[in-house]
Order: sequence, then C-alpha cells, then structure tokens
Amino acid sequence: MRKGLAKDLSSIPSATGGIARLAYNRLREAGADLAPVMSGAGLTSKDIQDENRRVGASAQVRMLELAAKEMQDDCFGFHLARDFELGEIGLLYYVMASSERLGDALQNAERYCAINNEGVRLRVSLRDRLAIGFEYFNIDRLSDRHHMEFWLVSLVRICRTLSSGRLAPNQIRLKHFRPGTPSDVRSHLGCEIEFGANRDEILFGAAIGALPVLGADVRLNTLLLRYADEALSNRAARRTSIRSQVEDQIAQLLPHGKANASEIARRLGMSRRTLARALSAEDAAFSGVLETLRQALAKRYLRERDLPISEIAWLLGYGEISSFTHAFARWTGSTPTTFRNLRDVR
Repeated sequence: MRKGLAKDLSSIPSATGGIARLAYNRLREAGADLAPVMSGAGLTSKDIQDENRRVGASAQVRMLELAAKEMQDDCFGFHLARDFELGEIGLLYYVMASSERLGDALQNAERYCAINNEGVRLRVSLRDRLAIGFEYFNIDRLSDRHHMEFWLVSLVRICRTLSSGRLAPNQIRLKHFRPGTPSDVRSHLGCEIEFGANRDEILFGAAIGALPVLGADVRLNTLLLRYADEALSNRAARRTSIRSQVEDQIAQLLPHGKANASEIARRLGMSRRTLARALSAEDAAFSGVLETLRQALAKRYLRERDLPISEIAWLLGYGEISSFTHAFARWTGSTPTTFRNLRDVR
C-alpha cells in the first residue's frame, strides 16, 4: 500500500498558473500585502512574472485561499471568475470556441483540460441532461473552496459566451460547505448551489448540449485540435523528465533517510552538479522538488487512518515527530493531527 501511495505521487500535478496570476493582480490592484500570500502558497515572483512557467496545482489552490483571507472576501473565487477575459485561458478556450456545438466544446474541454491543469479533470455527460463534473487528482479537494468556485463560474461563463445566451444551470452541487448561496452569486448563476454534496457538478437541461456555438469554425477547430493533441502529448512527456525521475527516487529513499541530491544523482548515473543543471533546465531545484513532494505525500499519508503520525514522519524521512510537525505547520499552518481531524469532521 505504501509503495503504491508513493508511486501515485511520483509526479506532482502542475497548472499553467493563470488563476494564480489573476489572484496576484487582484491583490496588487487592491494594494494588499503580497508577501505572506506568496510565501504561504510556496510561489515566487518568477512563478508569477513568467507566463510560460507552470506552477504546482496545489500551490495555485493555496494561493486563492490565502488571497481570499488577505482581501477579506469570502467569495473571492466567485468574484475573480466573473470578469477576467476568457481568452486568457489560452488554447483550451479557443478549441472550445471554434467547436460546432456546446456539447462538442465541453467534450473537448474534458479531453484537453490537463493542458491547463493536471490536478482537475472534467467529466462531461450528454445523456438525459448535460452534466459537467469535476474530479481532483492528487490535490486535497477539502482544503479548496475558492479555486473550485472559480472553475464553476468560469465554466458557466464559457457556456453562456459560446451559446450567446444567459443559460442558467438546473442544479449545481459542490462538496465543500457554505451555509447558503451568497445573494450575488445566486443572482449571477441563476440558481441555488447545494453545498456539502457528494460530488462537484453543474447540471443543465438535455437540449443545451445541442446549442450551436456562436462563431464556430470547423477549419480552425481542426487546426487547433492538432495543436491541442501536441500539447497534451508534451504534458505526457513530462512524466519522463528529470524532475519526475528525481521525484520517483525521492519517494523511494525518504523512509531510509537517504533522499539527498548526492545519492539521487548517483542513482541516476550523473554527478550532483549535472543533476542540478538538468533540474535548472526544467526550472526546478532539488530542494524545491523535495519540499513539494514531501508536502504532497504528507497530506496523502494523513488520509490513511491506519498510519500513525510517528510512522508518517519516518516515511517522510524525519528522525523526530517534532521535525515533521514543525515542517507541516510551516506548509499548511496546522499540525498533522489538526489536519487529520479536520478532514474527519468534514
């Protein structure tokens, strides 16, 4: 079981970082203090300023949660999604916008959404009714409200824009809890949201999927689908990157206390300096890869009720529980015990 858990996390899901950059700009415009938000999310100014640089999908989730607190806006994700330019989504949006019908556009989004975010997967069904479901992959869903709410509003906006109509979902369900649907959110979406549900999904009537997309372009869509296939293939190729090989070695060596750059370089048949250069070419550093993987593994292990925290500390390469506790508090702002108990309450 433990070997399988480690292998599952041998490559941490990444995202283009577009949502994190929108949040950053909103904070900057409001004159908010960016430093605690950025450090708490584990992001640097280079992550934000370089639009070609991908960020950890979990880091983007944390960015929105921390930004909401800094802005004192309990509906930050909803509000952030209402007014950004949809074209900023990039290739994925234009693939959707050139599709023939709304159902086609959403099925293309399902196929290619990993280009934008490897941690969130769409599931689209056109049977009986149009259902858009959200699934999280190696991201802690229960720590996220604002990121999911951003996705929700963005998908509704895209459906309305592509069909040139003010579509109102028949029903919306979200896993996280709120005491009720905020009035401005209800007004914007045109329906109530069922919070604390057993799934994340948007439901429309069956006929909605057949609506034509305004401005559909078959030739352009064919061309863009080719680009999207290439981009998706490039994302898959990342699994053979130096970073993914380092992550795999770290996961194996952590319990033995040998997850250091020298040992991993030796196992990969290169010098420590060569390993550092190879990681740098992928905009990564060994210390950052180690830290990110430890965080992800810690959260994953804490979901396993039969794993004592003392054993989790050992699995992560900490000689003392206190060292693990201090590191976990630095990452999340809570202790491992509090994190585990909070998940149980939810």
